[in-house]
Amino acid sequence: MTSTSHSHLADPESPRRTTLSFDTPSGERRTTPARLAPRESRRDPRLPQLIRSGILDDKGQSCVQVWLTAADAANPAARALLDRETGNALRLHRVFREPPTASLFPRIIGHELDTPEPYLLYEPPRGFPAARTHVMSATDLRPLARGLMQALSLLDGQDLVPLGISPGTVLWDGTSLQLWGLEAMVRTGRPRIRWGRTPYCSPEQRLAEGLTDPRDGVWSAAQVLYQLVTGRPGPADRAPADLASHRVLAETLRGAFAPLARDRPTPAALLDLLEPGASRRLALDAPADESRPHREAFEQTLRLKRQAPAAEPHDERDGAAAGEVVCPYCLENIQLDLGSLFVTDSRMQYQPLNPSGIANPLRRQDIMRGAVQKCTADPDFPEHFIPVPYLTYGKPLTIAMVGQSSTGKSHLLTQMIAAITDGGLEPFGLQWQSVNPAQHARFVRERVQPLRDGQVLDHTSGVGLDGFARFVESLLITDARGQVRPVAFFDLGGEDLVRTDSALRFLLGVDAMVFVVDPALALPLPQLDHAREHLGLAVNRDGDLAFATVLDRLPKNGPYLDVAAAMVLGKADLLRFQPPVDRWLGEAPPTALDPALTHEESADVYALLRRLAGQAWLRPFDTIRRCTLHVSSATGGQEAEGRYPAGSGPRRVLEPLLSLLAMHGLIDVPGGAEAFAVGKAPALEAVPLSDASDSPREETM
Repeated sequence: MTSTSHSHLADPESPRRTTLSFDTPSGERRTTPARLAPRESRRDPRLPQLIRSGILDDKGQSCVQVWLTAADAANPAARALLDRETGNALRLHRVFREPPTASLFPRIIGHELDTPEPYLLYEPPRGFPAARTHVMSATDLRPLARGLMQALSLLDGQDLVPLGISPGTVLWDGTSLQLWGLEAMVRTGRPRIRWGRTPYCSPEQRLAEGLTDPRDGVWSAAQVLYQLVTGRPGPADRAPADLASHRVLAETLRGAFAPLARDRPTPAALLDLLEPGASRRLALDAPADESRPHREAFEQTLRLKRQAPAAEPHDERDGAAAGEVVCPYCLENIQLDLGSLFVTDSRMQYQPLNPSGIANPLRRQDIMRGAVQKCTADPDFPEHFIPVPYLTYGKPLTIAMVGQSSTGKSHLLTQMIAAITDGGLEPFGLQWQSVNPAQHARFVRERVQPLRDGQVLDHTSGVGLDGFARFVESLLITDARGQVRPVAFFDLGGEDLVRTDSALRFLLGVDAMVFVVDPALALPLPQLDHAREHLGLAVNRDGDLAFATVLDRLPKNGPYLDVAAAMVLGKADLLRFQPPVDRWLGEAPPTALDPALTHEESADVYALLRRLAGQAWLRPFDTIRRCTLHVSSATGGQEAEGRYPAGSGPRRVLEPLLSLLAMHGLIDVPGGAEAFAVGKAPALEAVPLSDASDSPREETM
């Protein structure tokens, strides 16, 4: 949208004195007295952000503050808009640090977003909006057009499309350009949204048709240049009729007014018309890809996994053959015993149940669903009861959450189950039902609802008894073929692990594991120092102790552990402006599992951890044959005084579970579960090079 207020100095009339504490682009925390102008304005009447000028007194630095009132910040969409602007500002600051490219975009000073009134700070704008210029001379127009195409080309190189280019966001100081409107820059290939004003938004953007394209910005830039030459706006859906009358425009904007993006030239092509060879020079100045060697290491690890012999296939319902399952409390093997059933009465007291006296099959089925069985497998273990459906659908799929107590795995598991109950599995052909309605209702009441209301959950001790493996919740999942499978979730407390026979027996039967990486523990990034100080943590280069303990106890029958696993970079909101986390947090929830996309996310997370955290944090992926990596945030922001100021906004919490379900065959994926887990072998890998080179070529007829 347009930017209409760009004051350079704090208002001299009774400035508001305050103290600002914010994160700088380098990740360091800065606290300074500040004077903020009493007057404020909206950059656009249709947007919630307010803008005011100020001075940061520790350095006597002029600034512009973009912020949200507490009332506006209560709207998730408004916060998301400020988040997007901040992320774009940080990304451009990180990539384009040196002149002349650095001067093309606003320069961010800092940001504080996890607060009731979030804000970001810019250096004062350079120049004045082109909207203030009625007609521009040809002498000024050419360098302005060149600067605009440079900006578009640089954004294209970062897979960003500016949707809000207009005479209000293009600033000109007489010699150079600065492009604002960072809140309206989105990733290439995302569905178009209606944004901007006619005629500056492209016809497809105005109709929200198709996917964003770098040439959307070309249309907008052409319209701005046309108005600067003629003093009037151009048509909203076609080239101006008098374009040929303006030689500079006709030479520069060939095809830029085409109604369809595919028919317009790219920003680089237009830049080369204005300055031959300029696009190549920009490409040569692009920063090197630091993740490349680490992505190559990821591919090599997968290659070794594919070449290793897979474990012998086994029946997922092996435990059901003898009618036994593992009790989720005492971890002993048990089976259905009709003589040990109970139901709760109106006073929530257990009363014995004799199902043989219930003749009506529908009533019997309903009563049995709410019934529990008293487990007596371990007489030394405290009294506990197991929901009957848990015992009657074959071997449960057991999923264990692994990580230290600070990792946020309990919040992640809560949001994962909440996403299931919200219908998150339905696009994948799965249906769910609670194993025990009363137990599930208690879980929702005590865990899901408080977290959704913005409360910080206490560290969970499960829903029943303390122990090595804390049982949290179980659901009945029905796949697309109509097969029902109990899915049980456990919480493994890393620092509480002890070597006991029951723990060993439990790990022998675990089907899937979710290893939750705490970025504050793993990544020595300065922007995480504030979180580490708040949580009392320090970077651990040796990896998560819980990971090592569990991996050492899992049974190994070959070069790799064959349990299905997902590694999750949790609390990803702490890194929501850090590549590649910013990309994945911005992805829309999937409606189908795409192995190629899962592979790409896994490679990105692997490269990030290997580059910044070290190989020790990747031990689950290196040790387990079938393992994917994911980005996830259970809350969407950081807590303040026991609450999440913006409420809890989970992002990508279901993807790790979807991956595990695919590996266990509950979700059909292209290429099959095996290829989904370890990738599809390229043709050259599938055929040994020696065989390929030594075999005679067939004669063609």
